[in-house]
Amino acid sequence: MEFIAVIVAAIAAYAFGAIWYMSLAKPWMAAAGVAADENGKPVNGSNPAPYIISFVAAVVVAGMMRHMFSLAGIDTIGKGLVGGLGLGLFIASPWIVTNYAFADRPRALILIDAGYATIGCTIIGVILTLF
Repeated sequence: MEFIAVIVAAIAAYAFGAIWYMSLAKPWMAAAGVAADENGKPVNGSNPAPYIISFVAAVVVAGMMRHMFSLAGIDTIGKGLVGGLGLGLFIASPWIVTNYAFADRPRALILIDAGYATIGCTIIGVILTLF
């Protein structure tokens, strides 16, 4: 059952990421310096590698969160929400902020990407506690 929970949580976070980045596509592309074609779509948009890599990464994150939740006794939706939010806001996001600060990346990029990490981890946390 844990494997199914991890896959469902990863799919949910991945789906949220699709919505998040589609709705923030223009500011994200501008902040990240992603080249656009004549239709405003990313030039590398047809390359499946980033999509595959991001799904595998979501599975890895969900798997580790399931392991950590099990060890910590996080077994309710409320605890899953707080645990996921905490991991996203206080573990994942600070690493993004640190890397982007040294790379002198725009504040908008930091907020968009750290926002996804925070909300994505929160979604994973909630889903993991549903199983």
